[in-house]
Amino acid sequence: MLRFGIISTARIGEELVVPAIQDATNCVVSAIASRDLSRARAMADRFSVPHAFGSYEEMLASDKIDAVYIPLPTSQHVEWTIKAADAGKHVLCEKPIALAAHEIDSLIAARDRNKVLVTEAYMVTYSPVWKKVRSLLQEGAIGKLRHVQGAFTYFNRDPGNMRNIPALGGGGLPDIGVYPTISTRFVTGKEPLRVQATTDRDPEFGTDIYSSVRADFGDFELSFYISTQLAARQVMVFHGDQGYIEVKSPFNANRYGAEELELTNQNHAHSQLFRFQDCRQYKLEAEAFTRAARGEKEEVVTLESSKNNQKFIDAVYRASEKTGWETV
Repeated sequence: MLRFGIISTARIGEELVVPAIQDATNCVVSAIASRDLSRARAMADRFSVPHAFGSYEEMLASDKIDAVYIPLPTSQHVEWTIKAADAGKHVLCEKPIALAAHEIDSLIAARDRNKVLVTEAYMVTYSPVWKKVRSLLQEGAIGKLRHVQGAFTYFNRDPGNMRNIPALGGGGLPDIGVYPTISTRFVTGKEPLRVQATTDRDPEFGTDIYSSVRADFGDFELSFYISTQLAARQVMVFHGDQGYIEVKSPFNANRYGAEELELTNQNHAHSQLFRFQDCRQYKLEAEAFTRAARGEKEEVVTLESSKNNQKFIDAVYRASEKTGWETV
């Protein structure tokens, strides 16, 4: 069993990732670290984790773990990913792993010099829903793909939430803009060439709260909008000349709707509904990460792919400051 240490008691770890690792077949949570030892012990007790540490450094120096999961605020991802890799630990870091594409070069260097696995936690790339979308596109189920349309929104104006604090890496694009981009790149194997975008910022927080994006992939377009201050919605549609695929709850499976996708033909005369029961995408992510860390053949999100995704987001920010197209 690969032994995970969890850096911080962040909510996403406690509610989603730690339970998934504990339920996985090939890995287990062996330690929790917090700057407050009592918080680490409380979370460790909740999940029957044997070790608790009162500092991140102490856990990284321990021989009780083989890998770390990092759900810290975004602004701390690069720093602690490098520290964990330099401690000889494999790293699964929450998205976005960095706030600018050039920062990922230092992560690639840390990965290579320490010969460890470092990957960004895009759970959607391990979901059978998204693997089915990819296979349908590859099979030509909708003919020639011409347009991808997406939306991801929620409403959050909590001033204490890190998503609304610029110094912690808050903002809509880092938090959820990365999902339409990574999923489109994952299923098509293509990279954007140029983008147009508009972005609005909250006058109080200073974070980006709404973006509308148009991206040119050469032989198809992606258009999507995201917002942290709109009614909750998620959808992704892949439209071809022979039909279209609609992913009903594309990112937060079962929280925004059922885990299913619908394939509809050209004239709407026939449709197929593919249902996926309890995919457990975080569990699948942990198990795939473990296999890759062991050196087994496994598809994971490489840092090179993460850099390309961040280049996309960086270009959206630049495009939002001008009229017309911005090269990615």
